[in-house]
Amino acid sequence: MFFTSDNAAPVPREVLAALAEANTGYTRGYGTDDLTARVQDRLREILAAPEAVVYLVGTGTAANALALAGFCPPWGAVFCHELAHIAVDECGAPEFFTHGAKLVALPGAHGRLTPDTLRAAISSTGGNVHNVQRGMVSLTNVTEAGTLYSAVETAALAAVARAADLPVHLDGARFANAAAATGALPADLTWRAGVDALSFGGTKNGLMGVEAVVFFDPAKAWEFELRRKRGGHLFSKGRYLAAQMLAMLEGGRWLTWAGHANAMAARLAEGLAALGIGFLHPVEANILFPLWAPGTAARLRAGGAAFYDMPAPLGHESARLVTSWATSEADVDAFLALF
Repeated sequence: MFFTSDNAAPVPREVLAALAEANTGYTRGYGTDDLTARVQDRLREILAAPEAVVYLVGTGTAANALALAGFCPPWGAVFCHELAHIAVDECGAPEFFTHGAKLVALPGAHGRLTPDTLRAAISSTGGNVHNVQRGMVSLTNVTEAGTLYSAVETAALAAVARAADLPVHLDGARFANAAAATGALPADLTWRAGVDALSFGGTKNGLMGVEAVVFFDPAKAWEFELRRKRGGHLFSKGRYLAAQMLAMLEGGRWLTWAGHANAMAARLAEGLAALGIGFLHPVEANILFPLWAPGTAARLRAGGAAFYDMPAPLGHESARLVTSWATSEADVDAFLALF
């Protein structure tokens, strides 16, 4: 009953087997190996983007921060949601790697921005030498509230950015969950909707530690390579990153694993709702924010459950529950039985 995060789950056996298979003989380093080339080709195929450039890094923070740095100057503003991982959970890494760009964190119900809010923020930014200038937009799908942007909603926000000549980054740490939940084509959720760069998550979908950064404009390739090396995120033994990612992508496992996590969240949400428990945000992927009576968290932890507490309205408790590829029906049912 471990619901703290999907990145706390174990690694699927297919990934461990792929690592063992990769661990034979000698190969070229620094991402010039054959496994990395196969990952790049596979992601281009999945995203229907044959011209895209694909790079692997070890963490989601590196993926986001280095991607942002390739688009936003030090005097620029990165417009994002106030709950975005880059604004809340990356310890200033985006500001560090961009050499000082300002994060403009905007409100929005259930973790989502609206075109009107984004448009107003962009229009009121910049204009003279005394102000931070307009830099770029960063979206998150699945959002930090566990909600989704549809392809249409992403395109509407990207259109606002494009009208101001701003590039768009998508934090897809849980992109697999978003694709599985919406059923949309990956291309429709990304470049066809106006996204310029994608952080494609692996760690939260079962991998030991690897993320992909995808630039849909090949012109950004060389600069990213330099930033990745300078930032200390170019792995010499790149085949071990690639082996993990390839194991997830082959056979559609990336969607199967994410779809399972989503299904377990739906099962958990249905069970909690049947107990009269509400939620702070709609349950749309694999993250839940239940709202329950005071004392509930202590009782659940005493029964062996693990999760994070969240701020709640007066007279209530709230938590964040996250399901993963490894969450079982038995885990969910045992949790519900604690009530």
